[in-house]
Amino acid sequence: MASIKPSVPKGTRDFSPAEMAKRNFIFDTIKGVFRKYGYQQIETPSMENLSTLTGKYGDEGDKLIFKILNSGDYLAKADANALENRNSNQATASISEKALRYDLTVPFARYVVQHQSEITFPFKRFQVQPVWRADRPQKGRYREFYQCDADVVGSASLLNEAEFIMIYDEALSLLGLKDFTIKINNRKILSGIAQVIDKSNSIIDLTVAIDKLDKIGMDGVVKELVEKGFTDTAINKLQPIILLEGTNDEKLASLHNVLKDSPIGLQGCDEIQTVFNYISACALRTAALELDITLARGLNYYTGAIFEVKTNEVAMGSIGGGGRYDDLTGMFGLKGLTGAGISFGADRIYDVMEELNLFPASAEQSTQVLICCFEPEAETFALPLLQKLRAKNINSELYPAGAKIKKQLDYANNKQVPYTIVIGSDEMQTGLLALKNMESGEQDKLTAEAILQKFTTDNLNAR
Repeated sequence: MASIKPSVPKGTRDFSPAEMAKRNFIFDTIKGVFRKYGYQQIETPSMENLSTLTGKYGDEGDKLIFKILNSGDYLAKADANALENRNSNQATASISEKALRYDLTVPFARYVVQHQSEITFPFKRFQVQPVWRADRPQKGRYREFYQCDADVVGSASLLNEAEFIMIYDEALSLLGLKDFTIKINNRKILSGIAQVIDKSNSIIDLTVAIDKLDKIGMDGVVKELVEKGFTDTAINKLQPIILLEGTNDEKLASLHNVLKDSPIGLQGCDEIQTVFNYISACALRTAALELDITLARGLNYYTGAIFEVKTNEVAMGSIGGGGRYDDLTGMFGLKGLTGAGISFGADRIYDVMEELNLFPASAEQSTQVLICCFEPEAETFALPLLQKLRAKNINSELYPAGAKIKKQLDYANNKQVPYTIVIGSDEMQTGLLALKNMESGEQDKLTAEAILQKFTTDNLNAR
């Protein structure tokens, strides 16, 4: 039988121990901040009923859902006419009742509706789980990737939006980022702008164009709007609005004046001002907070605040985003439950941290102490010490005797183990064990109790 070349499906990847240690450092840091702000973790199944997912992401999104064949003889109940006529959509529906989840938002909405009698509202949840999309794999785009979401439903308070800003600020600061911007806008401001230039019916065309201002410049935006049928009058009214400069307060003052005849636009300004007022009472650690009225991500989805987070240290797209939505659970029959949510782009954050060399050495360490033995008798001597180290939550290994000491020390170096304890006949006889700092090369002769005391008081992760 011919051997099979090992491989993974396109758009998926393995993660090495070193990569997993770094990824877990990111996830654990973000999870810790979520919990600090009162968010509770849930998980939903990797697969959902296909009916739960279809029709929630638009026609293009539906095409990217990974369907799962029914168990057993799935062709027995297949739609024969659909198969004969090569109608893939109808045929798929008859042989596939389940699918891999496409995102965490729709499963979360399903969870809230299904468990509404058990949930205390406002419900603050976070999820860190993989999702799957049958997209064309390319650099930075995978068919399997993790999402890292936090949402609160059942509360219209703008305190939630302010806390999302504080969560981004705290988590990214803890990860070591030193220069990043949290951009905020409001769907109501965009609606007000469309209203004052008499283009309320073309808000999607308007926002799609101005969202590209950074990439194509004002001339490019004008060209696109002209192609969409915008008049010179409308464009002349629009230009000074989207080119507003100054501090956040100055921009808001200008917007209040521009949108004075648009009630919905003024409401958007007031909501932004309320968020800024909350933030002014809680100084941010690192983030710059910027009102950016060209920000229009997810316009069909969001109904209030819109967020986007960008690092200024590395050329990279957004590393986070989210916003307010008024009817998340309506798709499952529970109307009028407002919510807001944010997401961290963990993969992009990983790339930023790699480029800036921000991962601490401890993130890559698994074993903190390796005990090396010259002869088999030393193993029995070492086991009580090994157990005491582990009882103190010190990650420890005992290298099986028989290998040359050089090989054992090479193993420690390759795993970036900060300390080794070498035990031979002399050490067993005197009770003084050779403790070596693998970074500095320093070596001491200490008793087992002295070593335990040292490791209790010293930082083992200083390598």
